[in-house]
Amino acid sequence: MYGVMESQFRKYMNDAFNTPGISGNNLLRTLERRLDNVIYHFGFADSRKQARQMVQHGHFAVNGRKTDIPSFLVKPGQTISWTESSKNREFFSDRTDGLPRRTLPTWLTLDLAKMEGEVVSMPPDNELPDTINSRLIVEFYSR
Repeated sequence: MYGVMESQFRKYMNDAFNTPGISGNNLLRTLERRLDNVIYHFGFADSRKQARQMVQHGHFAVNGRKTDIPSFLVKPGQTISWTESSKNREFFSDRTDGLPRRTLPTWLTLDLAKMEGEVVSMPPDNELPDTINSRLIVEFYSR
């Protein structure tokens, strides 16, 4: 679902085990905070794969700095915006017409006038994806 390779996923699991709280929720919270996933939630991309490619091609900036790392973990207070060079392309208008396309999580805000979004807080437990059984993942990696 998130397009994460095994070695990176193992790192996320180690971090989830070492963070206080429920390990499964810690893992899902980390996956939700990835830059490519946040771009997807803003509606700038139709899928997480497309969001990943857009980030890799350098279409986005975090707090004004161009970022091309899809696994970049955004923190509360950080702003994600299109780079100036991307705003001048037809691609930008195709991606931003008709926003918002889906319901925006409460931990994110989107400014349609500026076409930028902000991470307001960490993803709350009730907004983590319920389609993933994190308990099975934790059991598997705790061996």
